[in-house]
Amino acid sequence: MAVPDFVKELRSHIGHEPLWLSGVSAVVVDDGGRILLARRVDNLEWAVVSGILEPGEEPGDAVRREIAEETGIEVEIDRLTSVDVTPPIHYPNGDVTQYLDLCFLARWTSGEPHVADEENMDVRWFEPDALPRKLADSSRLRIEKALAGDERAWFRR
Repeated sequence: MAVPDFVKELRSHIGHEPLWLSGVSAVVVDDGGRILLARRVDNLEWAVVSGILEPGEEPGDAVRREIAEETGIEVEIDRLTSVDVTPPIHYPNGDVTQYLDLCFLARWTSGEPHVADEENMDVRWFEPDALPRKLADSSRLRIEKALAGDERAWFRR
């Protein structure tokens, strides 16, 4: 589902006004260290899997749900790797949204990655030193922080 029902309900009250939401993302790696990326339909950029937290949903549960919904695979969550805030995002329909993102490092456990929803047009594994040129800046940052080897979560200081 591209836009959760609770967001549609909020939009019915606030229209296109800026909306602050909590999001989750994941740098998913396989046993060989490759990174799973999805190519988004809305902007044609490659990105780590991400999504919106549902009200009351635990972030770890949300990121596992998003990965399964978007790529058809199962993962184990290792740790929180970064916390950042996106710039305001202006959607073609006029909506403006900004996200607080909690990014996790996740390890593939089962399943064959494939496009499993309408948000993405491609899903592939990439070597860390051969990431696609058209990779979202936010995903570049999240991959860098997830693979840096620091056990502490990164955030802007």
